[in-house]
Amino acid sequence: MANSNSLVIRAFALSLFFVVSKCLLSLPLKIFTGKYNFSSAVDLTPLRQVLSDGNGLSLASDPTGIVNFLDMVNNLQGDSGRGYYIEMSLGTPSQKLNILVDTGSSNFAVAASAHPFITHYFNTALSTTYESTGRTVAVRYTQGNWEGELGIDKVSIPKGPNGTIIINIAAILTSDGFFLPGVNWQGILGLAYPMLARPDSSVEPFFNTMVKQLGIPDIFSLQMCGAGLSASSTADLAGGSLIMGGAEPALYFGSVWYTPIVEEWYYQVEVLKLEVGDQNLDLDCREYNMDKAIVDSGTTLLRLPVNVFNAVVAAITRGSLIQEFSSGFWEGSKLACWIKGETPWRFFPKLSIYLRATNTSQSFRITILPQLYIQSITDVDGTLDCYRFGVSSSSNGLVIGATVMEGFYVVFDRTKRRLGFALSSCAVNGGVALSEIAGPFSAADVAANCSSGPLKEPLLWVISYALMAVCAFVLIILLLLLVLPCRCRHHSGEITDESSLVRHRIK
Repeated sequence: MANSNSLVIRAFALSLFFVVSKCLLSLPLKIFTGKYNFSSAVDLTPLRQVLSDGNGLSLASDPTGIVNFLDMVNNLQGDSGRGYYIEMSLGTPSQKLNILVDTGSSNFAVAASAHPFITHYFNTALSTTYESTGRTVAVRYTQGNWEGELGIDKVSIPKGPNGTIIINIAAILTSDGFFLPGVNWQGILGLAYPMLARPDSSVEPFFNTMVKQLGIPDIFSLQMCGAGLSASSTADLAGGSLIMGGAEPALYFGSVWYTPIVEEWYYQVEVLKLEVGDQNLDLDCREYNMDKAIVDSGTTLLRLPVNVFNAVVAAITRGSLIQEFSSGFWEGSKLACWIKGETPWRFFPKLSIYLRATNTSQSFRITILPQLYIQSITDVDGTLDCYRFGVSSSSNGLVIGATVMEGFYVVFDRTKRRLGFALSSCAVNGGVALSEIAGPFSAADVAANCSSGPLKEPLLWVISYALMAVCAFVLIILLLLLVLPCRCRHHSGEITDESSLVRHRIK
């Protein structure tokens, strides 16, 4: 009997350890995947030879010669369909590659082996300054993924800040769905925060290193100039500008409107409401920020949580002069075509996003015209012009991608933890401005906090509590099953370890 009790006690202890361990390990850990003081709206006049405007925003050129913003103008090529990229020089002797600019990830990664969709790659064996760290790295995006090794080498940007920096480089050895046909870039420049870096946040992102080694301000700004242009045009690519160290006033009109950066992982912002034309969707503001709302240059479309997306489509359908659209058009699987020479934009309303201002009791509104979200894709036999819907549904948050960003000059002011929006000087088509900014508006009609940080997402907490409840229930059942055999008999025989639930679970 003592031996039997001992076996029961040992089984119980082992079961308890096993179940508790499973409970603890089952708690959801956030996996960061990888694919506006009314603000102190500042009118930045074209100053020269100044480092700061007194508001912490670096302007034009600085006297030391490290930063000359005018030299960075038009340093990007590409469009929303194929991505915007910048030329960079890697290694010794230098090898030039085009690198995709992505504010939605944090690794600097380049192709280090041949791939059918790229013309050339970074040959680490030819660089005398390349050093492997011996660590492997893998990154998964919304679309596509890659694996490789971490290394260190020298990098410079011909149309960037003066100087060479020693940077963490992920050498991509294998990939799936990352390099695509028709793109002209061979790597990705992740400009987000260390929290998103892989394999962990100890891998310092490119821009963090540049700020430290070159001494430039911790600010960059982005203008993408593909607004209203065909994503499949064979003409010269639209391009744009990545200004590292501040903002160039020649690239925008009017004032810069700022919204706080809610969390420093992605560039997470707080969306208060959406309007389709003059229709307020009238959803709870938490719907817009479920599970986050971010600004991401590496995402082509405006991506909306499912409920928000459905509300937007319904509102557009109600307000559009064309009522009979195939569901495939809204879902992105079909194009809508018009006779060549006709344009569809008059049939669609404007889309507006309200962002919380740095004066948190206020908001401001950024608006895009249909030319930005009803996007020209191709012509058919020279007789038809075809368009896609530049908005899609999302299961992992709202993403302000290139569809919206092409209308604005966006300032990533990391020093003051804020994002700025101004009217882009290139968001004009046929003499028509394709974007608008207005404000301030009162934010009294929305919740004080519409967003939740990466560790406070409602779905994750629901799952956490559900798993904890399951674990507690299992422990109670196990306890009963372990205690009852000592006291109970059945006419067909005693319940033994061979038939007990515990033993089979331990197996």
